Amino acid sequence: MPENPYITRTPPRAVGLLGGGVIGGGWAARFILNGVDVRLYDPAPNAVEYVQKMLANARRAYRRLTGVPLPIEGALTLADSVADAVRGVDLVQESAPERLDLKQELLATASRAAGPDALICSSTSGFRPSLLQAEMDHPECFLVAHPFQPVYMLPLVELCSGERTAPKMLDRAAAIFRAIGMHPLVVRKEVDGFIANRLGDAISRESLWLVHDDVATLQEIDDAVRYSWGLRRAVMGAYRMADGGEGMRETIEQWAFKWPWSRLTEKPNMDRAFLDKAAEQADALVKADPLDVPTVHKRDDLLVALLQGLRSQGYGPGETLARWEQGLRERAPLPQLHDGSGRLRMPTLAVPSDWIDGNGHVAESRYLQVCSDATGTLAHYIGIDAEYRSQSGAYYTLETHLCHLGELHAGDRIQVSTQVLGVDDKRLHLFHVITREGGERPVATGEQMLIHVDAGTKRSGPVKGDVRERLFGLARVHAQLPRPDRASASIRLPPSSVS
Repeated sequence: MPENPYITRTPPRAVGLLGGGVIGGGWAARFILNGVDVRLYDPAPNAVEYVQKMLANARRAYRRLTGVPLPIEGALTLADSVADAVRGVDLVQESAPERLDLKQELLATASRAAGPDALICSSTSGFRPSLLQAEMDHPECFLVAHPFQPVYMLPLVELCSGERTAPKMLDRAAAIFRAIGMHPLVVRKEVDGFIANRLGDAISRESLWLVHDDVATLQEIDDAVRYSWGLRRAVMGAYRMADGGEGMRETIEQWAFKWPWSRLTEKPNMDRAFLDKAAEQADALVKADPLDVPTVHKRDDLLVALLQGLRSQGYGPGETLARWEQGLRERAPLPQLHDGSGRLRMPTLAVPSDWIDGNGHVAESRYLQVCSDATGTLAHYIGIDAEYRSQSGAYYTLETHLCHLGELHAGDRIQVSTQVLGVDDKRLHLFHVITREGGERPVATGEQMLIHVDAGTKRSGPVKGDVRERLFGLARVHAQLPRPDRASASIRLPPSSVS
């Protein structure tokens, strides 16, 4: 079958944007950071300044989102008219306010000026595409491409064709949006609000009823969503957990519309034909998205990744996780001395599967994490707790050296022993040895130099009180141990034989 000439794996050369507000500015940022030139038409006097601000926000987010180098940025040009914005571009994206007459006028003008081959899309949140394409010269080139705010971050774009849209335009649009990092979802038939907004509207209606009836506040409603099924649906959707048709039938028969909990009481006919359709689609979902682990394991792994990401921001469910972990640390028994040698021993750790890199063994960054956790174990042993950190200070890493002596794989159980090599009022020198459980040969070592930072001045300052006494006491014990062979060894090449 010959390749569709409208399908591309690369972003378009240039796009014309009609409207540079919240949605249009988000489109501009996504396109520009993907190396696409943007011609913007927006009569507002501050349109360019607004888009530049949105672009700066997107740059900041993308630096945190990916370490892969981005292409050279596309150019942003302000056009004097709709015709100037759309002439010669590959894609036109209209993002004007939700007024049918305004959108129809802009799209009709764009269709005349852009020519018969330009793909023209609307960002409308709810108008059916057949209404929007009514006045266009080339309605076959038009469809809805509905994004979500912030457009430069959220990947979903709903694609919906009108009565006169050429089918090949859906394929062409999907390829363009995939090329700029989006997930195109084709809406099977025209419907007001498409898919995601209709779901959101149902939740919003019920939420406002709960507020109206004094059942909950807006804060309580947000917490109910983001601390529960909002997380689960974010990682797995709503119906993947059914595990196929039989599970879907059971879910519907057992739970669907059994209790009049919601103000939205209208329901579809739950006859045999509907159950068969739902079961068939659930089977298709499982077939299209096969898992190499049990579904419940995949769900849990995805939730772990999401919660750990939120923990790194210290917000919402991530803050709850961090607070729980801190409580566990503070309630944990003190670390034990290792086999009477005096070295501190971390609890045994099983290597998780997500620590594995493309070569099939533990990624280098995870060895650094293990050493950092071992340092945290020592801090707990000498009495550095939340009160000490807030009133006196904490140790911060200045330098770390890793030495890889073997390989670790998923499921390996590892232990870390830690030795204090040196200490003074401000500095702490540590050496970590990573071994498999029950083994003696190290698979890696890590050496760290840390500095004590005062909580008040945020500068280096002396370790204090009982923490100091406990640390110096441990250092005296460790001073009696043999110094590790690899401690303080510099990295060097043997003498070169090249003359």
